[in-house]
Amino acid sequence: MGKNEASDLLPGTLDLLILKTLVAGSMHGYGIAQRLKQISDEVFDIGESSLYPGLQRLLLQGWVKAEWGASENNRRARFYTLTAAGRKQLALERQEFNRLVVAIQKVLNAT
Repeated sequence: MGKNEASDLLPGTLDLLILKTLVAGSMHGYGIAQRLKQISDEVFDIGESSLYPGLQRLLLQGWVKAEWGASENNRRARFYTLTAAGRKQLALERQEFNRLVVAIQKVLNAT
């Protein structure tokens, strides 16, 4: 299986993946992208052109908050944190995603 950019994902899936990644705690954008790449065994290679618009969407929805801080190498970075509304949205999106996966499996397994 090849590497996938965010454009290869189902609509809304990137938001779900970012929200899930932030459950572990506050992270900067590069850290989020690296974590997704690591967890997916390098299947997801999310570039800045997809990641940062996604984070901006989540900020506008109030599902994440951001504050400036220093990264591991002392560079200025924006750290994103999941909000209570984001946790609630994550639960809703996981439920909807699971519903879609079941529907897709039904279609693929139909005779």
